[in-house]
Amino acid sequence: MTDSITVNGIGMDYIRFGKGERAFVILPGLDTKSILISAMAIEAAYRDFAEEYTVYVFDRRKDMPDGYSIRQMASDTAEAMTALGISQADIFGASLGGMIAMCIAIDHPELVRRLVLGSTASRMDDDINAATNHWIELAEIGDMTALTADFIDNLYSEQTIGKYKDFLIHMNDNVTRHDIDRFIIQAKAINGFDVYDELDKIKCPTLVIGVEGDKVLPADCSREIAEKIGCELYLYGSEYGHCVFDEAPDYKQRLMDFYNQI
Repeated sequence: MTDSITVNGIGMDYIRFGKGERAFVILPGLDTKSILISAMAIEAAYRDFAEEYTVYVFDRRKDMPDGYSIRQMASDTAEAMTALGISQADIFGASLGGMIAMCIAIDHPELVRRLVLGSTASRMDDDINAATNHWIELAEIGDMTALTADFIDNLYSEQTIGKYKDFLIHMNDNVTRHDIDRFIIQAKAINGFDVYDELDKIKCPTLVIGVEGDKVLPADCSREIAEKIGCELYLYGSEYGHCVFDEAPDYKQRLMDFYNQI
């Protein structure tokens, strides 16, 4: 089901499914559209979790101010989780969602039981900022054709592009100006993000999953996080892309195996 919650005047959409006693929270990455559009696909992708978990997938806040930071995204998400009675959740954050998840684990450790960080980074460098700035420039001029092409080339593996390109080229169809403005605010928040020196505050069991073929947030970003936290690291090979969490057939099982460790 899709729903919305308002806390301290801030509204946030979310998806909820499953009947399990445990809470599984998914924090998705940067996108041009609301997660609600993909609710059925997300539920299908994570259906194996629905027996043991109640699954929550959180969007960003509805009214997103200029200068909205990743730390603020984390704070708003934490408040929504608390209002929904979620604590000691198993959390999976992908890409930008992984940055938000790190902030939640640092600032609100009581909300996190186990943490998986997928295809993400704890701090930006010039190359990452340049890629993000290019997306911002294309979005600002409304060139969705070029933005979509850049997404396809940088987010997915050659195998996925070859198989699904006819579908992928339509990913930004029907995007509104409001959607684009939200995308720009989130993309700008990525630039300058840096919690590297705070990673040792993350005390919950953590798994970092990266991919050697990631053109957006290279595998060294994952290595750096795992080394700083002192946690488990798994790297997929170069046959996968940044969105390995949607590509690798064993990814969801890898999450489940980690969460089920004693």
